[in-house]
Amino acid sequence: MDKTTFVTFFSGVLFSIGLGISGMTQPQKVIGFLDVFGAWDISLAFVMVGGIISYLIFQLTIQKRFSTPLLAKQFYLPTQNEIDKRLIFGAVLFGIGWGLGGFCPGPAITSLGSGSLSTMAFVVSMGFGMLIADKVISQIFIPSVIKADSVDSAQK
Repeated sequence: MDKTTFVTFFSGVLFSIGLGISGMTQPQKVIGFLDVFGAWDISLAFVMVGGIISYLIFQLTIQKRFSTPLLAKQFYLPTQNEIDKRLIFGAVLFGIGWGLGGFCPGPAITSLGSGSLSTMAFVVSMGFGMLIADKVISQIFIPSVIKADSVDSAQK
């Protein structure tokens, strides 16, 4: 196992353990967080803020100490910062799915270990939705970008 695979594996295990300990693999926690006008459970906000703060400190420390990452050629930082119809539409669909299912993609995949048939069905349908988004819906929103990416990929 090379270093990158090991770090990726370790990161995934660490992430999953954190989700399990915080209870974020339980759909009722997510649904409770989204029920702002009912029995609101604010604990998910603490998990989010904890994740953002620890990531921010870790990322800034790494970028300050190293000019390049240890396991990649460069730091890959987001370059697009505009809010467009694609982002809004995707966020709305994500929110609806999150609210109905009570799962975010990471916790859903982590919860596969429970052996729950409903979790398995959710993850399979999530994969199917990603396929539809990639092959059909994204072409409606950004056909020129997809064509350009396809040409670039074919030339490599």
